[in-house]
Amino acid sequence: MSVLIYIENPNGHIKKSGFEVATYGAKLASSMGTNAIGLILGSATNAGDLGKCGLSKVLQANGLPTNEFDAQSYSHVIAQIAKDHQANVVILSNTANGKALTGRLAIKMEAGSVSGANALPDLSDGFSVTKSVYSGKAIVKYKINTKNKVISVMGNSLQPDMSGQAIDVEQITVTAPTTKLKVLERKTSDGIVPLPEAELVVSAGRGMKGPENWGIIEELATALGATTACSRPVADADWRPHHEHVGQTGVAIRPNLYIAAGISGAIQHLAGVNNSKVIVVINKDPEAPFFKAADYGVVGDLFEVVPRLTAAVKKFKHA
Repeated sequence: MSVLIYIENPNGHIKKSGFEVATYGAKLASSMGTNAIGLILGSATNAGDLGKCGLSKVLQANGLPTNEFDAQSYSHVIAQIAKDHQANVVILSNTANGKALTGRLAIKMEAGSVSGANALPDLSDGFSVTKSVYSGKAIVKYKINTKNKVISVMGNSLQPDMSGQAIDVEQITVTAPTTKLKVLERKTSDGIVPLPEAELVVSAGRGMKGPENWGIIEELATALGATTACSRPVADADWRPHHEHVGQTGVAIRPNLYIAAGISGAIQHLAGVNNSKVIVVINKDPEAPFFKAADYGVVGDLFEVVPRLTAAVKKFKHA
């Protein structure tokens, strides 16, 4: 019996979310009294660092029919490796790829599954996993009674624990079904931390009055080392690219800090950001609904508040 952790390696490099899920799997394995095995499909330059998270072994699988993500091929390989290593628990990140794999793996392994877990399982009475529901307004606990279990973990649910030692990576060769996937075009955003992985996010809405004023938001984000985001009306008006839209119909995020300037706080927007650790709202309307969800609120003109906040951040960093 063991715990198998599938770790994503976009562009051949493991990001923070990968070390988070590795830490989650290692801590779960420790509480179960078993070992944790990391799995990478393809190569990753920093794969050995996964040992620092407490993994006893890291497998690097070669022989996939394509370097592109293919849920059917990947789920086949992961399920087979889980069987070969007697892993009855499989852990994944709750990314777009992880969501595509969770259900398929559950079927192949005849396993109970939970998507979007936000804490380590409770083993005091069986095997129970918690997750947020109703746009973060409630927490539900699922008890998995099957022998095999598949869990995808929400990003930023716990910080990576890198207190261990790096380990050697074991190379293995796998056989996967022929892929039917054909990539015609790829569009990526380079140079920024993707919103689902960002720990600091600066966002703005229609209070900006137009795209020509977005410079003050970008300047604050640069000073903080944050990723920029926006509300849906801003994306719909083409003031900002659609991949920056956060909310119920956009990207759901869980940063440590979310700064919202000129956003009223409609329920659809709150649904995508209310799992943020700290929310700061800047709005000139003291009755804006967003203030009810904020940890800190500033009532004032964002065109005055944001530049002063940026200057304060720069002064603090310089000091």
